[in-house]
Amino acid sequence: MKLLKILFLTLIASLIIWIDLPENVRIKFNLGKQKLDFSVNPLAFNIKVGSYQIKKEFKTHLGLDLKGGSHLVFEANTKKVKFEDLQDALTSVRDIIERRVNLFGISEPVVQTIKSGKEYRISVDLPGITNVSDAVRLIGQTAQLSFKEEASAEAKIATDTPIFLRLTKETGLTGKHVKNAAVVFDSQTGQPQVSLKFSREGAKIFGEVTQRNISKPVGIFVDEFLISAPTVQQAITEGDAVITGNFTIDESKKLAIAINSGALPLPVKLVEQRNIGPALGLIEVKKSVLAGALGLLMVLIFMVAYYNKLGLIAAMALVIYALISLAIFRTIPVVLTLSGVAGFILSIGMAVDSNILIFERIREEQRRGNDLDISVRLGFGRAIDAIKDANVTTLIVAFILFNPLNWEFLPQFGLVRGFALTLAIGVATSLFTGVVITKRLINIFYKQSK
Repeated sequence: MKLLKILFLTLIASLIIWIDLPENVRIKFNLGKQKLDFSVNPLAFNIKVGSYQIKKEFKTHLGLDLKGGSHLVFEANTKKVKFEDLQDALTSVRDIIERRVNLFGISEPVVQTIKSGKEYRISVDLPGITNVSDAVRLIGQTAQLSFKEEASAEAKIATDTPIFLRLTKETGLTGKHVKNAAVVFDSQTGQPQVSLKFSREGAKIFGEVTQRNISKPVGIFVDEFLISAPTVQQAITEGDAVITGNFTIDESKKLAIAINSGALPLPVKLVEQRNIGPALGLIEVKKSVLAGALGLLMVLIFMVAYYNKLGLIAAMALVIYALISLAIFRTIPVVLTLSGVAGFILSIGMAVDSNILIFERIREEQRRGNDLDISVRLGFGRAIDAIKDANVTTLIVAFILFNPLNWEFLPQFGLVRGFALTLAIGVATSLFTGVVITKRLINIFYKQSK
């Protein structure tokens, strides 16, 4: 059992180190008469399930202020859009573009609508992207709405398969068959719903689809994203349908907007494209990184000089903390802006603070006359409550700053959210290293029993 645990921890440690490796590291050395020359890349995988393909690369993503990127401006053609539908259409286009560029592999794009005279434009800032031809083609499409059903019974798809993988068969019903989607309310429960009105051809196709899928789900996809999969209760031949579910008013409105975006002709064309450098300047970015590295080194030197062997344990725990945090940043991935780096550095300070609390408690127990074994055990136990309280409080603050529910009275800016996200990840990781890793290292170094 102990050997199995050691092997598992070794595997996890190797995986973290592999993810943290810089891109395209080339290693050359001589082994006797043999010359070894090979390159090491971070872990990546490419999985394909049916028509779905998942690609994942573990690399560091830098924001516009640290690395720069591309600035695109699209002009929306609103001539065929009714005035009362204009704002919803523009909102849909903005949301779809953001979803598309994230699908393209870009995190935290800055997408916003701009009115210039009588023209409506959408600006898109893509961090770290210099060759944007593929992204331009992706963004420039009109949103594609489609309805899909389960494959035939002969396909024998497992019932525990995720629903978006089961709904793969095209029905022939698309956005061009939808005349309008709107929010309505159930007359009995008052629950918000989304009503669909089909064209004559669409009503015929929809009637056939519902007829053969009674008690089965039919998926509604926008740009290949499943946005709803209602179960058909009965055949619907009148050309009107209602999507029911536990929707809030805001959710049902967004669903109606997303469906309308597939039927609403709102093409966009690229009117401006340029590359932008780091907002802070490359020299200032390097200086900031150097300052952070020097500050961290000084903290490590102080800890080792002041706490001796315990300080060395703290330094090791801090290195482990940094490796785990970087692996999480690369896995999610988190786009690192300067504010995000600031949040990470702040979490490093809190990680050091946790170790200081533990070590001072240990010294306090030693001053009371306890031997080292008892001092470590009691000091660690008494420091944990204070460490947990401090970290949980910071996590609550980070949650409020990140504002995941998009409350209007709280910040909604990307830089604030980047700071909050890296701070939350760093604090959660430091809590883990402080409570688990540091204790294990102390047990190893001082041969303490659990």
